Amino acid sequence: MWIKIIVLVAMVAVLANLFYALFQLTRGGEGASKRTLRSLTWRLGISIAIFLGLYLASFFGLIAPHGLPQAQQPPTATAPANP
Repeated sequence: MWIKIIVLVAMVAVLANLFYALFQLTRGGEGASKRTLRSLTWRLGISIAIFLGLYLASFFGLIAPHGLPQAQQPPTATAPANP
């Protein structure tokens, strides 16, 4: 459960950085491009950390993939063997 909370908080941080960068980009002014770049760099770093964290959690068995349910396969007709 705590992994879900950590990932959720990190994703909110990514969105917050994205919107902050958008705000700085539209606001303009002196130094706005530097703040926009810094915010987008943080967003990239957090996104990579989420990816690596999920990969490592899966590798160490803290989370397990569950996949999608398998559909039932219809029985296939087999050709009779030639005697």
